[in-house]
Amino acid sequence: MGSRRPSKNPHAEAEQFRRRAALGFLAVALALGGLAAWYFRLQVLQHADYATRSEANRIRPRPVVPGRGMIYDRQGRLLAENVPAFRLDVVPDKAGDTERLLAELGQLIRLGEDEIEHFRRERKAGRGFRPITLKMRLSDEEMAAFAVNRWRFPGVEMEPYLTRHYPYGDLFAHVIGYVGRIDEKDLEQLGERGTALTHIGKTGIERAYEDLLRGQVGYEQIETNVQGRALRTVGRVPARPGSDLRLSIDAELQRATVAAFGELEGTAVAMDPRTGEILALVSLPSYDPNLFVNGISHADYRALMDNPSRPQFNRAVLGGVAPGSTLKPFLALAGLDSGVRRPEDRTLSTGMFYLPGNSRGWGDSHRGGHGWTDARKSIADSVNTYYYQLALDMGIERIERFLERYGFGQPSGIDLVGESSGILPTPAWKMRQRKERWYPGDTVNISIGQGDWKVTPLQMVRATSALADEGHLRVPRLVEARRDRFDAPWSPLEQGQPARISDRPDNLRVVREGMEMTVHGPGGTARAMGVGAPYRIAGKTGTAQVVSRRGTGAVDPRSLPMHLRHRALFIGFAPAEDPQIAVAVAVEGGGYGGSTAAPIARKIFDAWLLGKLPEGLEPLDGAPPASGCAGGGEGADETAGEGCVPAPADGARPPSQRTPALASDRNPAGNSFGSWIRRNPHLLQPVAPQAPGEGGQSRPRPPAARPAGGATPSQPTHAPAREPGAGR
Repeated sequence: MGSRRPSKNPHAEAEQFRRRAALGFLAVALALGGLAAWYFRLQVLQHADYATRSEANRIRPRPVVPGRGMIYDRQGRLLAENVPAFRLDVVPDKAGDTERLLAELGQLIRLGEDEIEHFRRERKAGRGFRPITLKMRLSDEEMAAFAVNRWRFPGVEMEPYLTRHYPYGDLFAHVIGYVGRIDEKDLEQLGERGTALTHIGKTGIERAYEDLLRGQVGYEQIETNVQGRALRTVGRVPARPGSDLRLSIDAELQRATVAAFGELEGTAVAMDPRTGEILALVSLPSYDPNLFVNGISHADYRALMDNPSRPQFNRAVLGGVAPGSTLKPFLALAGLDSGVRRPEDRTLSTGMFYLPGNSRGWGDSHRGGHGWTDARKSIADSVNTYYYQLALDMGIERIERFLERYGFGQPSGIDLVGESSGILPTPAWKMRQRKERWYPGDTVNISIGQGDWKVTPLQMVRATSALADEGHLRVPRLVEARRDRFDAPWSPLEQGQPARISDRPDNLRVVREGMEMTVHGPGGTARAMGVGAPYRIAGKTGTAQVVSRRGTGAVDPRSLPMHLRHRALFIGFAPAEDPQIAVAVAVEGGGYGGSTAAPIARKIFDAWLLGKLPEGLEPLDGAPPASGCAGGGEGADETAGEGCVPAPADGARPPSQRTPALASDRNPAGNSFGSWIRRNPHLLQPVAPQAPGEGGQSRPRPPAARPAGGATPSQPTHAPAREPGAGR
């Protein structure tokens, strides 16, 4: 019997189908639910995030670099400005093969080796998505050539920017300094905020006031196309421009100071003793700071570095020389204030000074000596013996204490970076530096500003200003005011209170009278500089010797090579009875202070007080305001300009009266170039030299046709120094 085929169970099959269909529908429903939840998450929960990402594909932020603050002189002359320019930026990630890019761009735009090397260095060190500047300041022809071929260079943009420019070139290089391109060291200090900047202050005011001048970076949102090209701006956070600065320096006086040096090298600083404002600061030779703004070439940089005169070295702030005899007024004041000397105490100068039991002698500025010498005469005639004995009587510890009070051996505090503190020789310093003990001969050497001394011109002019301003030792400053917008008023910067170097006005008066006799006394070492001046000058000459004596004989600086010649020094202030300006002058290889440095100081005084520029120098702003009053001397009445009145026939001097420095004097010209003679037109004739009378008071003396001894004003009136420091 054959097998039977099993019969179908339609109910079971239907039930199985229903179960499978239910499972299928459930899976589909779960999948659709999951998809809906995912869409809900994308479209609702994460909408803001993905909308931002989507917008970022179309909108990208671009930093807005603020305009750098500008710098003006005290009369509003622009010393540092911003000039519009274009640069070429490359984004390496978008540019493709950078070497091929450089080759093709080089056919359109001249790329120097320095620029290509800088780009390659930045390419290796930087991130590919950040733009790198390939070339700064494109010319009009280069901009036109790139604009036509722009489509060929993806990732390359021509960006507008403001470049720094210094209209006066090398005149203010050591004051204003310069900005340069940001390097890796700068980026480490600035952090993320520095990535938007291209330049930063490197030296001078540009560096010291970088935070004020830089401003605050802003941002703008740029809509771009698929190639990343900017189409339009859709949002903006404005940048805050840097603050403008007004300096206390007068550009006209700065030019006059440079012209006063002629071909000589050295430094000079002029300061208002009543306020501490720096009126001029010159270091020669100088250099053009514009060379550094967009990157100096190797050739230009090598020329500066190979120059033996070191143009980049700021002699006024970083340099230093032995003060020579310019130290004597301060040591004289220390002797008086310490009680070791009285004004009338006298020391006998025979020409040579010997320590007990020592055969080595120290010479005086006159081989035959000066005879009996008191404090005033010791300053005026530069009598070394007076200070040899004074230093031994005071002792080095007391000398150190007083000279520190006058600001030596420490930075002056000027608003520049890296100021030198100089060297104030002491037993502790000598043991620390040389591992040697201090000898009495060291005390003798430093008493006349020789030995291991090192002072900066800033320290010298600061201490001199303290003598002029009744003992007030002020911190010198270059920046007088700031403003945060071009239409905002100037806000003066706060200054600290001055210290006092002496509580004895009578002792200060003795020192000032000695300095006045230096220029106007019968034996003064700088009497030639006072000839024909319609005002009186108080000063002190000095000579810092580079080589020591030969045996017991003096060294004539004129017989030496220039780099071994003595440095000529002068400090002083004028007018003596109402000081408006104090100066310190140091001339390298200048010989003697009285014959080289003092005439430079006289030209600075004439420029500031009389408005009289050195010969051959044209004024910046038209005719000097008091040009007709500047001549003085004979014929002054006939040549007096408008506003000038004839001098009294008897040559009488007005009573001494201090003129305060007022806020209203700062700008425009109430207390500036040539303003003193405009306020004192009755002082048009030169005042006859005077000598001290009873009680240290001055008495009139008949005018002399030439200095005593028959020497012409341009000739030195003393024999050469016999010892280091004997120069005047």
